[in-house]
Amino acid sequence: MQEPSHPRKQAGLRPNGAPPVPWHALPPEAVLERLSSTPQGLTEEAARERLARQGPNVLERSRPDSAWKLLWRQIDSPLIWVLIASAGLAILLGKVTDGLVVAAVVVLNTVIGFVQEYRAGRAIEALNHMVPETAHVLRDGHPVARPAAELVPGDVVQLASGDRVPADLRLLRSRNFQVEEAALTGESVPSSKHVAAVAGDAELGDRASLAFGGTLVTSGTSTAVVVATGGATELGRISHLMEQAADLSTPLTRELARLGRGISAGIVVLSAVLLGVGVFRGYAFSDAVLVAITLAVAAIPEGLPAIVTIALAIGVQRMAARRAVIRKLPAVETLGSTTVICTDKTGTLTRNEMTVQALWTWRGHYALTGVGHTPQGQLLRNGRPVEELPGDVHALLLAGVLCNEADLQPREGRWGMTGDPTEGALLFAAKKAGLGVTEPRERHPRLDAIPFESEHQFMATLHADGTEHRGELFLKGAPEVVLRRCGPGMDRDAVLTEVERMARQGLRVLAFARKGMTRADALLPHDVEDGFTLLGLQGMIDPPREEAVASVKGCHAAGIRVKMMTGDHLGTAEAIGLQLGIHSPAHPGLTGARLASMGDAELAQAVKDTDVFARLAPEHKLRLVRALQAQGHVVAMTGDGVNDAPSLKQADIGVAMGITGTAVSREAADLVLTDDNFATIVAAVEEGRRVYDNLVKSLAFVLPTNLGLALILMLGVAFFPLQEAGGVREPLLAMRPTQLLWINLVATVTLALPLAFEAKERHVMRRPPRAPDAPVLSHFVVMRTGLVALLMAAGAIGLFLWEFARQGGTHTAPSDLVLAEARTMAVNTVVSFQIFYLWLCRTLTGSTREVGFTSNRTVFLGVAALVLLQAAFMYVPFFQRLFGSAPLAPGDIARSVLVGACVLPVVGLEKWLRSRRQQAGRSVGAT
Repeated sequence: MQEPSHPRKQAGLRPNGAPPVPWHALPPEAVLERLSSTPQGLTEEAARERLARQGPNVLERSRPDSAWKLLWRQIDSPLIWVLIASAGLAILLGKVTDGLVVAAVVVLNTVIGFVQEYRAGRAIEALNHMVPETAHVLRDGHPVARPAAELVPGDVVQLASGDRVPADLRLLRSRNFQVEEAALTGESVPSSKHVAAVAGDAELGDRASLAFGGTLVTSGTSTAVVVATGGATELGRISHLMEQAADLSTPLTRELARLGRGISAGIVVLSAVLLGVGVFRGYAFSDAVLVAITLAVAAIPEGLPAIVTIALAIGVQRMAARRAVIRKLPAVETLGSTTVICTDKTGTLTRNEMTVQALWTWRGHYALTGVGHTPQGQLLRNGRPVEELPGDVHALLLAGVLCNEADLQPREGRWGMTGDPTEGALLFAAKKAGLGVTEPRERHPRLDAIPFESEHQFMATLHADGTEHRGELFLKGAPEVVLRRCGPGMDRDAVLTEVERMARQGLRVLAFARKGMTRADALLPHDVEDGFTLLGLQGMIDPPREEAVASVKGCHAAGIRVKMMTGDHLGTAEAIGLQLGIHSPAHPGLTGARLASMGDAELAQAVKDTDVFARLAPEHKLRLVRALQAQGHVVAMTGDGVNDAPSLKQADIGVAMGITGTAVSREAADLVLTDDNFATIVAAVEEGRRVYDNLVKSLAFVLPTNLGLALILMLGVAFFPLQEAGGVREPLLAMRPTQLLWINLVATVTLALPLAFEAKERHVMRRPPRAPDAPVLSHFVVMRTGLVALLMAAGAIGLFLWEFARQGGTHTAPSDLVLAEARTMAVNTVVSFQIFYLWLCRTLTGSTREVGFTSNRTVFLGVAALVLLQAAFMYVPFFQRLFGSAPLAPGDIARSVLVGACVLPVVGLEKWLRSRRQQAGRSVGAT
């Protein structure tokens, strides 16, 4: 379908902020009159005029960002600019190969970000697929098929089971009409629809006289009039909310941007200082500029973006193995920073399988164990198994089997169910108690039935009872409806008290009754008016997933708050919340209607205290997410419906369901669960914390090298004598720019990547989430960076000068070979420092023994790879020509390794001293 050519004329868009028409509260005749339509629909001419005036029935879309704009957004970040500058500087130095290597890193990161953002932009487009291509409409009184895009307000549409609703409709006539609205309202069972008007302030899920565009008809038939199309529909309103939802940067991207800005500013300042020092010491200005450029090449962590990208990609693979598919790389780390998880109920915390859990008859209470669509379970009374099925329970369960349109079929070792989930739950309840389904139906064949209709709230079936002239009539429905049809002498108050008790437990309650009658082939309306005997009540609920209870506890132990946000009824939500440990009776749940009446200050307090929110519309969820973010929380939002898409997009991490989720919710999310399980979210949070820890370890490993290289150059410029050749005074540097790039791009990346495979730290899920604004490098990591950089610089400069003097080099006329050997010694020393420091970075606070010396075998592979590369650097002629290196004797290599190993005792002592201080601080706090 095409985009609307008249977006401001779409039906339902009201001028001057006029309030929406409450179509659900008007009788059908008034709706038709207001729309200037008739029960026979519009004429073709009238429909064409309205279509030209109001525009087609498609969702209005804002113009997407151009490819160039998306591309620029990937480049316009501090760290990328630092890398571009690094590539340019390398090329200016005449090292085109080095510059191209750095440029390749820029290109790789840019392409990845571009592809991810381009895919994310398809979220709103997926809404169009919710609207069917054709619709059955009355034109000039005759049924015809028309493209759904051509529907206009006033069109009369005919719907049947299996149809997708083409626009927002007001029902005119219906029979046994039910619609699956979970994608919009979060209801776990199909919604019964009827013609009668409902209250004007009814919530979206309670507007039973309306059918909303994009929902699915599950049973029955209906004739309805179109009241809203395109952007004026509920789908259109959600599309608009999605456009308003902000795409937030992640904590990691914000911190890396801050780090990039800091590095950039530091490099500019240091380069300017070094330029001045060089000029002051008598360098030619061009040489001083060369030294400043060399410093920039040394200090820029060229390999850092590649390390971050690869570490996140490894996290993506690990999460995929745990049934969590990441759509956007930075979302991996965001999960580890999550402070609040806002979760849907149906299918995520619960099984989305209605289950009978409680029975009541005049003889007392019974319970049924087992959950979901399975016949495994037991009948209990007072907590003890019932060995033989009591007659009162038999009669109650038999009524549920006979007065029922659903059926069960075994499928590949499992049980399948066809029909309404509520009726399926009644059949599984009978199977658990040993009653069965097929045999009772064969013994009591159905003679006639009055199907369930939402206007009546009951279903009745007539069955043969095995005698020649008698039949049995079974009645099932809402308790108050069934009670009105039961005979006198019954304690109605006792029944209603029991109904209320079950409802407080979040159970959906159905009442069952029976009466005998003369056998007949047809039921008449007066047959179901009175004379029934109440058999009892069955209470059912969509039960919590067993693993969700443990997962919620795990979240609380990790300092993560869990909040339930559902479209279901408040009582059901609170009952499930209590079972899961989410809800506290001290803070009652809130409905969307209550939230809508709150000001910002009251809402801010509500999101602090309340953990269960029910009957929520999309704008309510979006407002709650924004309120939590305004309080500094990192919010993960789960959902599976179209109504969840705006809040999924607004949240710091949107989590969609892969099985039950709509295409809209999956496209709007950052993470998709392939098993629709809340426990998988907790596993992903754990993996996210591990990824963040390993990224910090990588940063703690990389940055000392860059600072150390900068110190080597700064000390050389400030204190080394100038070499004189042909009357020209030139700087004597411990390393060439290409050698700096070798360390930054080859040695550092080769050793840092294995840190991405480190196992999770102990107690990773027993510590609170890090503060969203906490720096990516803590104080002690910064201090350690300085300590290791000083050691590295001292060792490299010391061996450079020692080798330079030992080979007889003089600053007045140093030979190329002497300089090459001395500089190779300096490079070898830095690489040796890196190899030993790598082992210390496997855990930043404890001993390597705590994580296991062999727990990460990729470290051995990284070290072995670098040893081979470093050997090629020293001994392969091609590398010697490219990098200005020279072969070293075994004794020289041993000296550089020995000096590099000094980092082990120094940092080991620093770890021990800090641990002692922390223990002392905890002891003081405990007293």
